[in-house]
Amino acid sequence: MFILHLNEYDISIGEMGQPLRALIAGGNYTKIAVLVDNNIYRHCLPHFLQNIDFELVVIEVPAGEMHKGLDTCRFIWSEMMRLGLDRRSLLINLGGGVIGDMGGFCAAIYLRGIDFVQVPTTLLSQVDASVGGKLGIDFNGVKNSIGVFQNPKAVLVDPVFLKTLPLSEIRSGFAEVFKHALIADAEQWHNLQKINDLMTVDWADYLAPSLSIKKHIVEEDPTEQGIRKALNFGHTIGHAVESYSISDWGFRISDSEANQAPPDSYRDTNHQSLLHGEAVAIGIICETWLSHKTLGLSEAELAGIVAFVRRFYPQYPLSEQDFPAIFDLMKKDKKNVGGRINFTLLPRIGEARIDQYCEVEMIEESLRFYMQ
Repeated sequence: MFILHLNEYDISIGEMGQPLRALIAGGNYTKIAVLVDNNIYRHCLPHFLQNIDFELVVIEVPAGEMHKGLDTCRFIWSEMMRLGLDRRSLLINLGGGVIGDMGGFCAAIYLRGIDFVQVPTTLLSQVDASVGGKLGIDFNGVKNSIGVFQNPKAVLVDPVFLKTLPLSEIRSGFAEVFKHALIADAEQWHNLQKINDLMTVDWADYLAPSLSIKKHIVEEDPTEQGIRKALNFGHTIGHAVESYSISDWGFRISDSEANQAPPDSYRDTNHQSLLHGEAVAIGIICETWLSHKTLGLSEAELAGIVAFVRRFYPQYPLSEQDFPAIFDLMKKDKKNVGGRINFTLLPRIGEARIDQYCEVEMIEESLRFYMQ
């Protein structure tokens, strides 16, 4: 068991049973609920239940980013009331980033706040979404536009859950792993170059270094007033493309279908939205180009980053007809100040520079660079 100590809670990396049982034993909770989506209910909840020795109730919601909104929150709160959760109850969020964000938000608001624990089950949530106390839901098509800062009682990262994931989910989480290296650890970026097949990686070797990067940034700036904005590299364009893909193209193919698809293809993209990390990978290519043009990131580093991303992420079809809708979403990004589109960019690998602003024409050129 590897433990990262944050100011208000711990992140445990390893088998989750013992730390969860210890937390429950010391919490004196009146009732415990676990929040899952329908995919987690089938694939991860059975393993979770094998590792506990206390009674709980289950709240199940539909899977997917398209359900990360007020309607689902209303259902969760209704279930919490129906099941009798009071202010001394605990909510365990078992799932990916959507469950962690939305479940934590619901817990932080319910009865003015009850305790919650994050048990992330995807690579993305294990290295990113479960750390730092940022909670929220999507509203009017804009990602995470309603939310709060509230820390969990604990984060339990168990690599066993990663064995249940298809390539698309591994690929989504990997974008945050190498983003952390790009913004803060050039040596770790060098270490990642030896990876060629994402499905054969022992992720236990990479979880702690990636989490440590985010831990140090979050502790220095818990409410994103300064350096924590470095974590937004790739996300200004990435979030807009992700939101656009969800709103315009509707739904992602099921995991069973994804497992049957060629690993280097998105297959029938007109009926498939992007996962978060897949969109961030697009954003990283675009924002690396912006870094080269505005901050002097070297041609060699630009080429190296782009080649690395394209090694794992197939080209996603975008056209100039998509630009107006993407820019409309980008203009609504919560990171913007005074109507100007805010970026985090790289002067060099391993260093981030926050609060960078680019004009629309240059952002359009970055999208064209991606589309080449």
